[in-house]
Amino acid sequence: MKLAPTPKDAVLRDGCATLHRFRGGATQAAAGAAPLLLVPSLINRWYVLDLRAGASVAEALVRDGIDTFLLDWGTPEAEDRYLSWDDVLARLARAVRRVKQLTGSPKVGLLGYCMGATLSGIHAALQPEEIAALVNLAGPFDFAEGGFLKQMTDPRWFDVDAIVDAGNLSPEQMQSGFVALRPTQHLAKAVGYLDKLHEPAARAGFDALEAWASDNIPFPAEAYRRYIKELYQENQLVHGEHHVAGRRVDLGAIRCPVLTITADRDTIVPPKAALALSERANAREKEHLTVPGGHVGAVVGSRASKALYPAMTAWLRRVLADAGARAEVSATA
Repeated sequence: MKLAPTPKDAVLRDGCATLHRFRGGATQAAAGAAPLLLVPSLINRWYVLDLRAGASVAEALVRDGIDTFLLDWGTPEAEDRYLSWDDVLARLARAVRRVKQLTGSPKVGLLGYCMGATLSGIHAALQPEEIAALVNLAGPFDFAEGGFLKQMTDPRWFDVDAIVDAGNLSPEQMQSGFVALRPTQHLAKAVGYLDKLHEPAARAGFDALEAWASDNIPFPAEAYRRYIKELYQENQLVHGEHHVAGRRVDLGAIRCPVLTITADRDTIVPPKAALALSERANAREKEHLTVPGGHVGAVVGSRASKALYPAMTAWLRRVLADAGARAEVSATA
């Protein structure tokens, strides 16, 4: 079983982060389409977007000729405890600039997953002129609709300062929170695995997902402090009260095409939490795609290749090509 199988090259190092460019996906770029940057969550490892052959967002995008990059946030070390929320967004901004530099494109599409979608939406609101399209793949924007995680982080019983004053949030701390959401999950997994012992393909998918789910990383303390306080506990983003590097984040500044993708059994990011982006963006085109599965299964499960990948890549091919065509017209005008 090979994890993260899609060939790629590192094109930028930025602290513990690495910007990758997947090989073989520049067919559309040759025709003038804008490139795409994948932005995963800081909570888990990036390769949930390239888990294994046949269960990979990156593979599907490259196969459809989209020039695809990915920002791997890396593994924070103890000295990264002071990496702030503003620092994280500045790192994303540098990755976007590098993609523009390498491709010569004035605009870049963003596809963010989970917290990566929240970060992508914030960047798109701060720099709307450089974003060609925005895909929110199960990312929260209205944190009042945050489901179980909203309840768990309620300030009445969740003191984020007490947690992160000691340093980065450890993988064990992060994992324990998700276990608390579904205390019987490990038992259910064991039973499910026994049911699939006679199916090699199903076993391979199960093993790949378990390998990723067990490969956890720390969360930088200062970034986590603001993420929980200002978004989950105060819901600043959707109310236009969130600031980054002194600038107010106005989701209404987003005017590029927006695709919001929700999963029908997502308890991590319920649909209402994600759809708030579309409700507040002043985009000329806003679409909503619902796919079967939970927060992770919808992205890498057995039905993703039929439900998610074709619809998502078709939408991106069209809007990225349109963005490239408009940029060419503007350049020659």
